[in-house]
Amino acid sequence: MRKGERNIFLGIALTIIALMFFNGVRQQQASTQDRTLPFYTTSTDQQNRQAMNVYRHYDCKSCHALWTVKDIMRTVPAPALDGIGSLRTRDWLYKYMTATKPQEILPSRLKAEFRMPSYATMPEEDMKTLVDYLASLKAQDWYLNDLRRSECRKLTGDSCDQFKVPAGKR
Repeated sequence: MRKGERNIFLGIALTIIALMFFNGVRQQQASTQDRTLPFYTTSTDQQNRQAMNVYRHYDCKSCHALWTVKDIMRTVPAPALDGIGSLRTRDWLYKYMTATKPQEILPSRLKAEFRMPSYATMPEEDMKTLVDYLASLKAQDWYLNDLRRSECRKLTGDSCDQFKVPAGKR
């Protein structure tokens, strides 16, 4: 190996070692909360399967994201359902889902064609399955303010700074 080739090789090797070192330091400084998923469910596998059958049957995915999965062919600005059980009670979800005019419970700033339709005529068993599942969709405590802020922005269009978490508190 010639002297010039050796110097290039050493320069590349030192750069790689330096990058590995800085990456290791950065990972050590990352908080443990950043390494976990912010959402979880308290439902059983059987409840999950039943709820997902109802979710698919009523085509909820065409508007709502669940577990961050959404129909990419649609661009409806409906809220994600991840963590909804931490924001709303089961009773509230049932009242909203069975309302003939859901916008009277939770006003929407969306165009009429994108507003939540009424599911008041949904069979009671399907309704109970879906509402129980939605109520089981929780968010980790450390993520709850971000989730509240996101919902507030979706509903009001404001910055919703009352839910902003100071940088040192994350």
